[in-house]
Amino acid sequence: MSDTVAHRDPSRPRALPSRTEAVLASIKHAILTGELKPGQALVEADLAEQLEVSKTPVREALKTLAGSGLVIMSPYKGAAVREVDQAHARCVYDMRLLLEPAAAARSAAAGRIGREAEEALDRADRAADTAERSLANRAFHRALYSRCGNPLLVRSLDELRDQTALLSSAAWSRQPSWRMEAAEHRAILRAAEDGDSELVRDLMRSHISSFAARNFPEDGA
Repeated sequence: MSDTVAHRDPSRPRALPSRTEAVLASIKHAILTGELKPGQALVEADLAEQLEVSKTPVREALKTLAGSGLVIMSPYKGAAVREVDQAHARCVYDMRLLLEPAAAARSAAAGRIGREAEEALDRADRAADTAERSLANRAFHRALYSRCGNPLLVRSLDELRDQTALLSSAAWSRQPSWRMEAAEHRAILRAAEDGDSELVRDLMRSHISSFAARNFPEDGA
């Protein structure tokens, strides 16, 4: 695995020691680019050797990744990269459809869409790989929903962010459609900047549902 550290997601609080943050970013980047495959075992000693660190920051990084849903921890098998399961993917997108359009509309209605939304889209356009692009897209979505005025709603959507990044990266590897989604993001941002909360809600709903329908259809086709 490459020891290149991905750009840190600026919307995630820095609560971990810097070495653990670096290890976390590196493992996350490898997962989202497919360098670490779905279902692949994550052995602390091997990762520590590859990243030239002790096992402690690797152990803490894996715990954090398990909390965000990118890694599955088993008392018998240890840690492994989460597999992209169609049923689970539909659950993630169902939750987002229930929560995110309303949250983004509230932020737009309150005039709380800041510069970070446009900056995130610019980072996505400049991204060197699917991991950077997917994380920048997650930052854009968070910039829209995080100012909805309901911290419980924000927390619920935050818990889906890394899993959504994994699902989008897996989908793009099969069917690259990020240019289409980038255009949809720009349309959502324009509506938000205009304060058109109803249009933001409708565009966000269409954006999420169309991506899910293309990549994780009900029949699994």
